[in-house]
Amino acid sequence: MSYQIISDSSCDLGAALAAEKQITVVPFYVAFDEESYKKEIEEMGIRDFYQQMVDNPTVFPKSSMPSVQDYADVFTPVIERGEAVLCLCISSKFSGSLQSAITARDMLLEKYPEAQITVMDTMVNTVLQGIFVLEAVRLRDAGIPYEEAVARLEKVRDTGRIFFTVGSIDYLQHGGRIGKVAGAAVSVLGIKPLITLKEGEIFSSGVARGRKKSLDKVISLLKAYLEENHADIRDYSICIGYGYDYEEAQAFQAQVKSELASEFGDFDLPLFQIGATIAVHTGPYPLGVAIVKRT
Repeated sequence: MSYQIISDSSCDLGAALAAEKQITVVPFYVAFDEESYKKEIEEMGIRDFYQQMVDNPTVFPKSSMPSVQDYADVFTPVIERGEAVLCLCISSKFSGSLQSAITARDMLLEKYPEAQITVMDTMVNTVLQGIFVLEAVRLRDAGIPYEEAVARLEKVRDTGRIFFTVGSIDYLQHGGRIGKVAGAAVSVLGIKPLITLKEGEIFSSGVARGRKKSLDKVISLLKAYLEENHADIRDYSICIGYGYDYEEAQAFQAQVKSELASEFGDFDLPLFQIGATIAVHTGPYPLGVAIVKRT
């Protein structure tokens, strides 16, 4: 049975790539005030979003999850043309997007009891969610049947990791993603936090003084993960996730490839821009590496 891959816009694949890979994206909403919520990408471009953050550093934007109706509107035409739905949502520990999709699924199954609708908690987010979704695309395009694709994705999702740092602790602190006491200490000392996303949520992975040392430590975290898992990086899907500063991301990309070249040779390491859904928590200068085992 043919199936349509759907994801919320936390996947950060961008409109052009999503269209090329035939991925349907259900947008989050983002606002810089209490009322003017706009659909990410569709109504507020990512570059414009970052520019507003940079120009207004004391304003903390907010995001809102897709509604049940947003998902129902996307699922319905897929069902009506006789295809299955494979919906890959941001970690449920970060957002209620998954619950909106589940409610839409249950509502539609009452009307279309023969429909096949899988809603998966990917346990990841942002560019890691993006490369996980691209793994689903690879399975679909290779002719892997629907049920097998779901099983293979479920098997590898807990291998996903993001190792990253941010330019300022303020956004994480404001959004409640880091304790106020820890945030105040980091701000006073000028220290940059190291953060790991695993098992669907974020964890502290230490600190570093200054941007360069924090990025060096991000690479060390990646190396430690590969060593711990006796992993060949070529068996994994990996990318750089960045925010406002594309040139910094390019330099970091070159550094990662250089430091791993002696062991792994050349490997693909694309750059993906972190979107508004996650950037409301990280601020305009997140930078790091996402990795997940290939299915």
